[in-house]
Amino acid sequence: MKSKYVLLASSLLISVATFAQKDQIKAAEKALKAGKSQEAVTILMEAESLIANAPDAEKAQFFFVKGNSLLDLANKNVDTNTNLSLAAKAYQDLIVSEKASGKVKFSTQAATSISEIKFKLINGAIADSKIDKHADSAKKLYDAYLLDKKDTINLYYAASTYVNAKDYDAALKLYNDLKNLNYSGKGTSYFAVNKLTSQEDFFTTLQERDRMVKLGTHEKPRTEVTPSKRGEIYKNMALILVEKGRTEEAKKAISEARIANPEDTSLTLTEANLYLETKDFEMYKKLIAEVLEKNPNDVELIFNLGVLSANANNVADAEKYYKKVIEINPKYTNGYINLAAMKLENEKVIIDEMNKLGTSTKDMKRYDELKKKREDLFKATIPYLEKAVELDPKNADVSKTLLGVYNALEMTAEYKALKAKL
Repeated sequence: MKSKYVLLASSLLISVATFAQKDQIKAAEKALKAGKSQEAVTILMEAESLIANAPDAEKAQFFFVKGNSLLDLANKNVDTNTNLSLAAKAYQDLIVSEKASGKVKFSTQAATSISEIKFKLINGAIADSKIDKHADSAKKLYDAYLLDKKDTINLYYAASTYVNAKDYDAALKLYNDLKNLNYSGKGTSYFAVNKLTSQEDFFTTLQERDRMVKLGTHEKPRTEVTPSKRGEIYKNMALILVEKGRTEEAKKAISEARIANPEDTSLTLTEANLYLETKDFEMYKKLIAEVLEKNPNDVELIFNLGVLSANANNVADAEKYYKKVIEINPKYTNGYINLAAMKLENEKVIIDEMNKLGTSTKDMKRYDELKKKREDLFKATIPYLEKAVELDPKNADVSKTLLGVYNALEMTAEYKALKAKL
C-alpha cells in the first residue's frame, strides 16, 4: 500500500516540475518580447536541468525561445561570438527534438535563424581577417562549417586562416578533414554586392544569389570559376609536416593524394615542390618532366614550373619556363612581371659591390663596369615591364617599378609620359 503512495508522490513531483518548466518558458518569452533577452536567458538557465525529461514538443519550444534570446543578445553585440554559437546549438537541438516528436512547428524558423547566424559568422570572419585577427576569423569560419557541413568551402577557408594565424596544429587537423572528404573546391562561385554594406557577398548557389538580386538587397552579380584546391591543401599539409620534422608523413600524404586523384596535376607539382624543399633534386626533376609530358602547353602549369625553378635559384630554367608561357600566351601578364622581377633581383648584388669599392684607379674602373652592368640589367627589364603595363595599366606596383627603371636610366621623356597616365 505504501508503494502506491510513493508512486503517486513521484507523479505529482513530475507534474509540478512540468508546470514549473512551462511557466519558466512563458516567463522567458515575455521577457524576450519586452526586449530583456539577458533576463530571458537567465530564466531558461534555471529550467535547463529539468528539460531533459520534458516532452519533445516542450523541448522544442524551450530551445526556440533560448535560441531567439541568445541571437538577440548577439545582435545587440553582447558577447557576440559566444552567443551566436550557443544560439546555433539551441536551434539545432530544437530541430532534433521536432524530428523525434514528428511534429514540425519551429524548425522552419530555426533553419532560417541558423542560416542568418552562419552568414553573421562568415562576415565576422572576413572583418577579423582584415584587422589580422586570424585566429578569431578561423574559429568563426569553422563554426560556420559546423552549422552547414554541405558548405565545405568554409572548412577550407578555416584551415587556410589557421595557417595565417600560425596555428599549424589546428590547420593540419582541418586539412586532414578536407583530405578525408576528398575535397577539391573545384566549381563555380557566385557573388553580388550587398547594397547595405557595399561589400561583395558570397553565395553557394546561383539560385540563392539571383534571388537576393531579385529581392533588391544585392546588385552587380558576378560568377567565378574556381580551380581545384587539392594541390594547395596537400602543399600546406606537407609544409606543416616538414616544419614539424615529419617529412616521410608529408611524402606519404601527397603520394596517397596523387593515387586518389591521378588527373590532378597540381598534386604532382606539390610533390615536386616537397622534394625541392628536401633538396632531392633528382626526384624533383623527374616529377617536373612527368608534368610537362602530360601538359606541354598548359600555361598555368608552365608558369608554376617557372616559380618552382626560381625558388630553387635555378634562374636558367625559370627564364625558360616564363618565356615559354608568353610564347604560348602573349597576354599572360604574370610571365612578363616575373621575368622582370627575376632580373631585377640581381641589382642588389651589384649595388652591394659598388658600395664596398674605394677611390683607387682599380676600384673606379670596377665601379664603371658595375654601373654599366646595372644599366644593362635595367634595359633588359624594360620590354617586359612595358608589356606588363600595357596589359595591366591598373597595376600600380608594375608602373612604379617601370618609373624607377626609367629614372635610373635618365629616360626623362618616357618617365614623364608614364607618370602622366598614373
